[in-house]
Amino acid sequence: MLENEQSQSTTEDGIQPGDAELYGVPASLVEDVATALKAGELDAIRKTVTDLHAADQADLMEQLTSRNLRRFIDAFLEDLDPEALSELEETVRDEVIDLLEPQEIAAAVAEMDTDDAVYVIEDLDESERREILDAVPDEERFELEAGLSYPEDSAGRLMQQDFISVPTYWTVGQTIDHMREDEDLPEDFYEIFVVDAMMKPVGTIPLNRILRTKRDVDIAEIMEHEPILVPANMDQEEVAFLVQQYDLVSALVVDDSNRLIGSIMIDDIVDVIQEEAEEDIMLLGGVGDGGIHESTFQTTRDRFVWLFANLGTAILASIVISQFGGTIEQMVALAVLMPIVASMGGNAGTQTLTIAVRALGTKELTSSNALRTISREAVVGVINGILFAVIMGVVAALWFDIQMLGFVIAAAMIINMIVAALAGILIPLGLHKAGIDPAVASSVFVTTITDVVGFFAFLSLAAKYLV
Repeated sequence: MLENEQSQSTTEDGIQPGDAELYGVPASLVEDVATALKAGELDAIRKTVTDLHAADQADLMEQLTSRNLRRFIDAFLEDLDPEALSELEETVRDEVIDLLEPQEIAAAVAEMDTDDAVYVIEDLDESERREILDAVPDEERFELEAGLSYPEDSAGRLMQQDFISVPTYWTVGQTIDHMREDEDLPEDFYEIFVVDAMMKPVGTIPLNRILRTKRDVDIAEIMEHEPILVPANMDQEEVAFLVQQYDLVSALVVDDSNRLIGSIMIDDIVDVIQEEAEEDIMLLGGVGDGGIHESTFQTTRDRFVWLFANLGTAILASIVISQFGGTIEQMVALAVLMPIVASMGGNAGTQTLTIAVRALGTKELTSSNALRTISREAVVGVINGILFAVIMGVVAALWFDIQMLGFVIAAAMIINMIVAALAGILIPLGLHKAGIDPAVASSVFVTTITDVVGFFAFLSLAAKYLV
């Protein structure tokens, strides 16, 4: 029987502050699961997989190869927490959904909170989404359709439609009895919402205040007045700002008439904050929505556009340099083209670096999938290197009317793009292994390597074949 090393593992004294490695899915568990799947020894790991938290089940699936993921779903679908679907990275989630029948997806989303269920099915094709919704029980289907009716990335999509609301004239005792007797209450909640006769919020009460107040006290006496209301159409980034700004543990979502229709929990806001931060840094690095789970084709396609734009700016810089060619004693073309090789390598390295640092920060990049990620980055470097070698080789040959110059810069471009891709992944991995924050130090090393290799490759090839 495999030893369960999941995030809930503890010692006799409990998890200590320095035991951070006990959280998440260890690489040894991923390797054990992969080995068991290959050998068909499923009973040896079934309890381990079942006992994992939904988030850890998702992390485990994300680190499996496509073949093992298919085996995993076939073997353990009934043992998985439905919430694991909502915890999966988008690319992997799409892969898992493709492995499931509509009825199986419907059974999973019917057990989820509304916001998580909407998140899982919102990006599906209309026909596939309709087929799943038709298989969901009527009550849950109504809630899902209501959530899907709001704009993407809005509070309406993010909200949980189950909440606890009480009128102002109730007492604390009535409220407590209601929570004990009603079987349809949400599983997790931190506040009681106070509403008027029109279902409009007029106040909130933290649970701790309810529990510490005598039964005969009126709700109106202890509630917090003038609650912060979130329109259902508000962008999720603005909702995250409100929650962060005013230290809310949950946010009240209202419709156009200010009637209470749902709540957004703090755990969902944390996800939004992380998602928005990732989006900003991805755009800054020119990699779109890419992650380490995307295919080589998708990664190459996403990065090619940004690199092509940077190629244009590099050519402009070279044109400026060429205006001072008269001061250069030997072969003006070399000085003119040098910045292009270094700039393209630097930008390619930054793209890989951005993905690697983000993946390390979210624990998506681990020792169990590092080799696969490095291989993918190397292939992306080769493909983009060849593509831009052809483009720049033709430009250089026509620009200076020297055919061999085109071959020289093409070869230097391929060398530097491959080195940039490898440096962008290997340097943050090495720094992380050494206990140094890769987000702080990696860029300096990557830029230095791409500049040195770019200049050396170009000038040494030029010295041998041109000068």
